[in-house]
Amino acid sequence: MDNYPISSKSLEKHYHINGDHFGQQYKDHLSDYHVWDQKSHAEDWMLFPDNIGTRLSLDETSLSNGELYTILTNKAAKGQKGVLVAMVKGTKSESIIEILKRIPKRLRDKVEEVTLDMASSMNLIVKHCFGKSTKVIDRFHVQKLAYDALQEMRIKHRWDAIDEESNATDNARWEKEEYVPFRFENGDTKKQLLARSRYLLFKSPDKWSHTQKVRAKILFAQYPDIKKAFSLTHSLRMIFSHTKDKGVAFTKLARWYNDVTESGFRAFNTISATIYTHYKEILNFFDNRSTNASAESFNAKLKAFRTTLRGVRDVTFFLFRVAKIYA
Repeated sequence: MDNYPISSKSLEKHYHINGDHFGQQYKDHLSDYHVWDQKSHAEDWMLFPDNIGTRLSLDETSLSNGELYTILTNKAAKGQKGVLVAMVKGTKSESIIEILKRIPKRLRDKVEEVTLDMASSMNLIVKHCFGKSTKVIDRFHVQKLAYDALQEMRIKHRWDAIDEESNATDNARWEKEEYVPFRFENGDTKKQLLARSRYLLFKSPDKWSHTQKVRAKILFAQYPDIKKAFSLTHSLRMIFSHTKDKGVAFTKLARWYNDVTESGFRAFNTISATIYTHYKEILNFFDNRSTNASAESFNAKLKAFRTTLRGVRDVTFFLFRVAKIYA
């Protein structure tokens, strides 16, 4: 028989594997999914007590169709196998406490530190389940409140600029004249200046490009309140980034709080109230410089895994696969 070369298309056709069919075979025959000991309740909760460690992160994520899950992870696992301690549907503290208390108390008492956000439900969960641990509020959640306040002020000015330009356009039309907006030396109109300044306000000045430096100089000259608010936001970031001693951090944070109060900026009311209420948990960051970054990273991995599967059609089976990889 002559040896004729086989085309790549023929090989592709010959060795083609139907992904959906293979997935079904894995689910029904190749895996131990149907005898999984958590299958009956996985959609509501999963628990892996053996993965508990001394330093944990508590966070929430949207799994499918907006359904929120509260997730407890072990920092020591660094996002790899053994990272997942618990995953509970919903954010209601009473329900989550009930599940987490299934973990033996001797294991829960070994937890020394839990990082979390500022939600009252998270605080209750840690208080009732890990009573011997130190609560650490994630620094990035605190900084985000400052960024939000700064952006709120920028957006308010932008709406004023939009109204101002609309009125000027109407007046020009009424007088049958062509409206030509004023432009700053970098070519921006007032409306454009405020819109294009969004991203530079998130960054440290040493990371601004030349264009952003020019734009910031114009912005701060036109809007001294934005300059002051940016200074407050940047100084808070510097406290977290460069302060090593907890006592020094306490002093700096108290001064920052006073500066915010004296500024009179209503947009900063939320963060000033937050610092006043949670300053002890915020300051605990300076003990070990612990953040919820590991939890955010794990959430990103879950979302990426969900994307590779083109969504979650069978929640229980999806959670089984998550448990196989991360628990």
